[in-house]
Amino acid sequence: MWETRYILLVWLSIVCLIPFDLKRLDSNLRQGDGHFKARIMDRIMAVCKTYLLVPDKSRDATAYLTSKFLIRHDVKQELLPQALEWMLQVLKDADYTTGIGCTHMCGVLAALALLFKHGKREDLLQYAPVVLRVTLDAKLEECDSCVIRKLVGKLIQRLGLTFLKFRVAAWRYQRGSRSLVVNLGAGAASVTLGAGSNTIQAVDEDDEIEVPDEIEEIIEHMLVYLKDKETIVRWTSAKGIGRVTGQLPRELADDVVGSVLELFSYQESDGAWHGGCLALAELGRRGLLLPERLKDVVPVIVKALSYDEKRGNFSVGAHVRDAACYVCWAFARAYEPKEMVPYVDQIASCLIIASVFDREVNVRRAAAAAFQENVGRQGTFPHGIDILTTVDYFAVGNRARCYLELSVFVANFKDYTHSVIDHLADVKIAHWDSTVRELSAKALHRLTPCDPEYMASTVLPKLLPLSAGSDLFLRHGAILGIAEIIHALYSIAQSKDMPLEKLLSSEIIEGIQSISSKLHEEKMFKRHGGEFMRTSVCCLIEKCSLSKLPFHGKPVIDLWQSVIDECLTHIETDIQAAAVSAIPAFFSEYYIKPDGSVIKEKQDAILSTYLHELKSSNQATRQGHSLALGAFPKAMLEGNLSKVMSGLITVATITERDEKMAEARRDAIKALSSVCMTVSVETNGDPDRVVCKDNVKVIYEALLQAMKDYTLDSRGDIGAWTREASMQALHDISSLIVKVDSSLLPPNICKQVFCSLVQQALEKIDRTRCLAGILFTKLLYHRPPLPYIPHEQEVKAILPESAVFGTNFSAESDTYPLFSKLLALPEYAYSVLLGLVVSVGGITESIVSTVSCGQCWGHH
Repeated sequence: MWETRYILLVWLSIVCLIPFDLKRLDSNLRQGDGHFKARIMDRIMAVCKTYLLVPDKSRDATAYLTSKFLIRHDVKQELLPQALEWMLQVLKDADYTTGIGCTHMCGVLAALALLFKHGKREDLLQYAPVVLRVTLDAKLEECDSCVIRKLVGKLIQRLGLTFLKFRVAAWRYQRGSRSLVVNLGAGAASVTLGAGSNTIQAVDEDDEIEVPDEIEEIIEHMLVYLKDKETIVRWTSAKGIGRVTGQLPRELADDVVGSVLELFSYQESDGAWHGGCLALAELGRRGLLLPERLKDVVPVIVKALSYDEKRGNFSVGAHVRDAACYVCWAFARAYEPKEMVPYVDQIASCLIIASVFDREVNVRRAAAAAFQENVGRQGTFPHGIDILTTVDYFAVGNRARCYLELSVFVANFKDYTHSVIDHLADVKIAHWDSTVRELSAKALHRLTPCDPEYMASTVLPKLLPLSAGSDLFLRHGAILGIAEIIHALYSIAQSKDMPLEKLLSSEIIEGIQSISSKLHEEKMFKRHGGEFMRTSVCCLIEKCSLSKLPFHGKPVIDLWQSVIDECLTHIETDIQAAAVSAIPAFFSEYYIKPDGSVIKEKQDAILSTYLHELKSSNQATRQGHSLALGAFPKAMLEGNLSKVMSGLITVATITERDEKMAEARRDAIKALSSVCMTVSVETNGDPDRVVCKDNVKVIYEALLQAMKDYTLDSRGDIGAWTREASMQALHDISSLIVKVDSSLLPPNICKQVFCSLVQQALEKIDRTRCLAGILFTKLLYHRPPLPYIPHEQEVKAILPESAVFGTNFSAESDTYPLFSKLLALPEYAYSVLLGLVVSVGGITESIVSTVSCGQCWGHH
């Protein structure tokens, strides 16, 4: 067991700390073969050599043991040279392209790194050049193993510290030294560290510091490791840069800072940016980045805070932004407020933007933590405390809340208003993630009241040319942004009782009108990414309609209608949904006159087209046009309700030809319910205008027939989608009718509604069962009450109101025992039995075992 070996090796490393000479522990007794027993130190060294080359975790304990053992006063004189020779020979002989070679190298490199960490400089200095040469000659930076590269980084930085005499440089920025003695005002020239008598003298700048030639090579290799593809290697190298730079003269240290800053080039990889940020943070917190360098460093960090490199349909850069936040956090602790004053506004805006708008939650939280640290330690961030109490580490966890709520809170502070808006308009609307673009557009809508004039005079003119640009993401985001801003400006104009034209120039209105035609001329709807164009233009149509833009009777209206019609036949449901969402506002504004009457020609043409498309053999076409009819405003249905209902009922009815079109049946039922909710109920009304006594029976028959849809295909029980839509429609329409005239619900319909819901409440699909249970209890305790509920009092006794609304109907253990009690009621017995039989024949073990128990069958 490696665990046993690991603990024994750790214990042995503790034993090696005893202050007595190990020779005292050697035995003078002879062994059975007549030879003396090997010395303790030789035996320990043999153990070290053995376990440094094993592949398990005990190798790490052995590396620690080796370092502690070889720095003993009695051991280093006898065994250190030959131990180093052995380890260097292993490095020379090992082949890092093989598994065994990597294993051997890892153990030896770890031991060497710890040896030069714990050992005294005067003992190891003579060996440092040869160790460095062997290590560099092995060219381990080409090794695929990140562990080996990390260990090489650790070793060469420790070698660098061995070459340089340890001192505290007098040139360093003093606040970077976290010494209580200094903080308490001690004026001594030296700082005592620890409980021993070692004193570190601060060296004057005028003192000549000898820098060995090897240091340049060491720093060069550490700068290379800063660009490594693995984070652990970059992090090790960054710490090494900080440690070694602290021992250099000021001029050479400044050269190192300059070399680190050269990593922040867009020709470099994201790894170089990340490593550079880590190095700057280390230099800053150690006081090695002098204030006069901040003018070069801060612009670089600002760029890093927004670093996002596109790679096809994704991007890299989250780790860079996270590291940039760490730099800001480190600088808050490292510098006096007076040093940071020139850069406060810039850093504050960037951190706020990162904490609110970054796509990744870890970066948002890192930025919030850095902002908090700066507010607490610098005290100069504008409105820092006010913002900090709301935009904290936990609040930024939800991205939608950040965009739609926290951004508005921040923008209400004038110091941040324009920077927040500009970041969305310049950066986030062109983001590679469509969700971020959509959130950015919605955020612009909510931010418009913060500065309507700026939005109208600056942001909109900036976005309009981008709406027909060559970049797909930018084009999509710009159109969404324009749509949302227009709608927000309309709401502001309405609140001030003024026309929208006072906020928007005629050029802007003309530009908005021409967006669709430009896209159509360039065939953007049929190019790559046409799906994004369709959804964005549908959003534009909806928002322009809601904003009542004066496009009535213009050619753009026919173009918009054709765009909507094409979207309704699209196979993507998101595109269909966008078109359906635009229909109510579009029809209400441009097809219905101010007096409420509809433009008859448009109504007849659209209804004729849409009803004809319901007969299509293409399922997507049926779905889109069914949902579209369900979204019609009331005036568009005037005089044609019977035809619309008949068409939807036909789609909702299962036939042999379209048996597999479950999604089309589902959407037709949803549309039928929406139509009923739109036209409302009148007992003696016209069946071509409203739901009334003449058509209510037809509606219920269609919905109850849909409750029997148990179609199966390779996806499973696809009929469940239809049944769920029908259940919801039964609830909504029954609730609507009973509020107007409960006499429209005859006893037989009420019985069938409740019995069908009971059957579905005993279904094997959790989602279906949960919906049925919820809707059954809602109708059972509806206010005003439904008439003719079968066995109403008995059912309420079995399902008391105080208990059922807290029941988890998706859990079979809660639902089956409860509803199976209705088996004792004659009106429900058949439905309960049918539901239980279907469930007991299922393949889900938990459901079968629950239904099979006597508790579900012992009530009859």
